[in-house]
Amino acid sequence: MLGFENRYARTVSLGLSLAIGLLPAYKALAQDTSVASKPADQEAKVGLSAEQLEELDQWIEQTREAWQVPGLAVSIVWGEKVLLSKGYGVREIGKPEAVDDQTLFAIASNSKAFTADALAILVDEGKLGWDDPVQKYLPWFRLSDPLASNDIRVRDLLCHRSGLGTFSGDLLWWGTPYTPRQILERARELKPEFPFRANYGYSNLMFLAAGELIETVSGMPWGQFIQTRLLDPIEMKGSKWSVKQLAGLNNVATPHKTYLDRSDPIAWMNWDSMAAAGGILSSVSDMARWMQFQMREGQDASGKEIVSKARMYETMQPHSIIPVSRSRSQRIPATNFRAYGLGWSLADYYGVKLVGHGGGYDGMYSEQLMIPGHRFGVIVLTNSMTPIGNAIVYEAIDRFLGAPKRDWSSETLVQFRKGREEFDHRITQATASVMQMDKPSHPVEIYVGKYRCSMYGEAEVRLEDGKLQLQLLAYPELKADLELMHYDTFAIRWHKTFAWFGSGSAHFIFDAKGRAESIRLDVPNDDLWFYELNLKRQ
Repeated sequence: MLGFENRYARTVSLGLSLAIGLLPAYKALAQDTSVASKPADQEAKVGLSAEQLEELDQWIEQTREAWQVPGLAVSIVWGEKVLLSKGYGVREIGKPEAVDDQTLFAIASNSKAFTADALAILVDEGKLGWDDPVQKYLPWFRLSDPLASNDIRVRDLLCHRSGLGTFSGDLLWWGTPYTPRQILERARELKPEFPFRANYGYSNLMFLAAGELIETVSGMPWGQFIQTRLLDPIEMKGSKWSVKQLAGLNNVATPHKTYLDRSDPIAWMNWDSMAAAGGILSSVSDMARWMQFQMREGQDASGKEIVSKARMYETMQPHSIIPVSRSRSQRIPATNFRAYGLGWSLADYYGVKLVGHGGGYDGMYSEQLMIPGHRFGVIVLTNSMTPIGNAIVYEAIDRFLGAPKRDWSSETLVQFRKGREEFDHRITQATASVMQMDKPSHPVEIYVGKYRCSMYGEAEVRLEDGKLQLQLLAYPELKADLELMHYDTFAIRWHKTFAWFGSGSAHFIFDAKGRAESIRLDVPNDDLWFYELNLKRQ
């Protein structure tokens, strides 16, 4: 769900493995000055020596241990060389199986660039244009804003300027049985946060529409198109586009929910309905090939054009301005601008252009950052919900550029812990009673009934053993006990542990005749907007 910079919400030591496996590669790299040390477009002052790579390798493992992250994997590429491709830690906490560079993780929103490149292929083939109206191919596509509905273009879907707010409508696909088209048809009721094309609002839903475009224009489902036109030619042989494809595979990381003091394993969640926005699963070995493909400007390893240079160039040009917040400006003063291209986030940093993306899946985060001008890139995949990947990519970038030394790990860890404490405080506040009450304002039977949100679907309040229960039927696992806080407000105690949120509150609103008319939900989190649900009594 997450974008360029992961939110501050979320054991292989060097030893013998280095002596046996990595040191020869380091030595070979140091000796090979034709490509690895001095690419043709490379300035002499940038680069990573064998000794620097060894130090960085050790730093990554020390950082993982300091963060208490179960496992992660890192690949670093420079030109046609893979400088580092390695796993650290374990696939699942409490189990011995180690992460390696072939271990599969969810890359989540790092999938968006795949969808953008898939559309670029169709543009190259003349089957659609970046500035074609979306309704030319999807006549059923609508937004609540008539202007946006009539004028939204193909490129608008890929750069977060539809007018919808960040993550608006994500509850429609998260855990529900709705198809992408059904999700988009229901999303017509979402109110825009900005005028069309006026502001940046990160929208997963628009990438679902992009996936529908690919299927309509190509005649192939999104996953099949991604497989045959991108994964296969780039030789990303281990990568998958559905959680269902993990069945029978062994080298797969386990997602974990991250707390301040621990990480707990959680089950994989099916994201097929929003695959075009975040459904790809990959390894750092395969993602190294993906980064090299990007920096070859759309050519495979043999030089064959998969996407034209012109289209690749367009995907990495600013389309939507992302404001640089004061806090970010203070934290990273070397960044003066931020923007979003087509499936990519963009920024400047010490005079170079950065192209990258972040990704957040239930129990996993990914972070990718490239300097196309130097053909340098870093990818970090983790089985935790922490921004450790953010620290690692910036550490690698700084070392490559020879930037001033900075303790990215400690700085980011402090911010992460502060963010987690604030998040926990938000939950505490949301479930705090204003006064002690033994009974709600009305007999418990009054709250029982079916409620419906015309956008999302039905909810039901039941009475089980004298206690109220709430269930959102579009995703039946969203089931909770309702514990009285005060008056007509109840704490939500979910039966299942969810990655993105914990407890919250349900407030019943009554009409003048004392009938429960609607429910307002407050579930503090930074990704799924329960407040968008307008649950009215049936």
